[in-house]
Amino acid sequence: MEGLREGLLVGIVNLNLGHIIMFIIGGILIYLAIKKEYEPTLLLPIGFGAILCNIPLSSAVGEDGFLTILYEAGIATELFPVLIFIAVGAMIDFKPLIASPFMLFFGAAAQFGIFATMMFALATGQFTLPEAASIGIIGAADGPTSIYVAKEFARNYLGPISVAAYSYMSLVPIIQPPVIKLLTTKKERKIRMKYTGVKVPRVVEILFPIVITIISGIIAPMSVALIGALMFGNLIRVCGVLDRLSISAQNELANLVTILLGITIGSTMTADAFLDVRTLMIMAMGLVAFIFDTAGGVIFAKILNLFLKEKVNPMIGAAGISAFPMSGRVVQKLAKEEDPTNFILMQAMSANVAGQLGSVVAGSMILALVPLFI
Repeated sequence: MEGLREGLLVGIVNLNLGHIIMFIIGGILIYLAIKKEYEPTLLLPIGFGAILCNIPLSSAVGEDGFLTILYEAGIATELFPVLIFIAVGAMIDFKPLIASPFMLFFGAAAQFGIFATMMFALATGQFTLPEAASIGIIGAADGPTSIYVAKEFARNYLGPISVAAYSYMSLVPIIQPPVIKLLTTKKERKIRMKYTGVKVPRVVEILFPIVITIISGIIAPMSVALIGALMFGNLIRVCGVLDRLSISAQNELANLVTILLGITIGSTMTADAFLDVRTLMIMAMGLVAFIFDTAGGVIFAKILNLFLKEKVNPMIGAAGISAFPMSGRVVQKLAKEEDPTNFILMQAMSANVAGQLGSVVAGSMILALVPLFI
């Protein structure tokens, strides 16, 4: 009987309430991915990874577990975030932003949640300044940047910070609409915006990623890994002589790394680590950071409208977060709900792309400045 307990029944004997709770949480994420189609490429692997790591004595985790090996090779070394940025860069079309550089301001304004949440986390007295900064960066709505900062400042919270960043990115269609509607009127959401459609010369497209990398690198050297990977991916896209590599980066590379990244992040959601007061605080403050980012962008747009002759649709400000292209799509969807003939997708995507750049620069500034105050 004792041998049976140590053999076939070992999983049942070691099962506890925490494991069951995490099974439910993983199941909810999978449900949202399949039934609601909320970024299934992220939520489904994260949810399934959470289930794998919470099976008692799971061979998927631990010293020889494949998920632990993936974590050490891809997350702890920052390899997966960098590869994801190459893929994202190959997907991004910077022409709308280059044609409307004004949208850069929205990308900057939507980073408000990072610093507000960092101050709030520090004020709780539960976290050090580097840890608070790592929590705040969740508001960047940028998983790779969140991993990058947390790896430097809060390795002990790398798991929950990564989970919060990617989970909330996936839930942008749920999080943003209520905030946007709360801060805008029906009339404001109907505002139409003219798209100039300025033709961008090919030489400008090619120079853009090179110049941005150099300028960003000089201002914030810590940004070179991420911004360089992002711009390298974009250079592959626009150069015109590497179409096969561009397609591979947008498809095979993006798909493979997303699968591995998602399931590896999910594997950090162990009951012992996840069902902890500080972890739950991080998840809650991550949500607050997303809300503040959205609100900051919308309020910035409303303030601008006080001085602009041609008004901007305040919802554009919400697209200034880094969750590309989800946030831009959410803004266009809300605009169509109010007026089926209103098309502000190009402006929304411009702000969204600006937010992608803004989040990397904001993360790099935090990496550079926080050590000065320790």
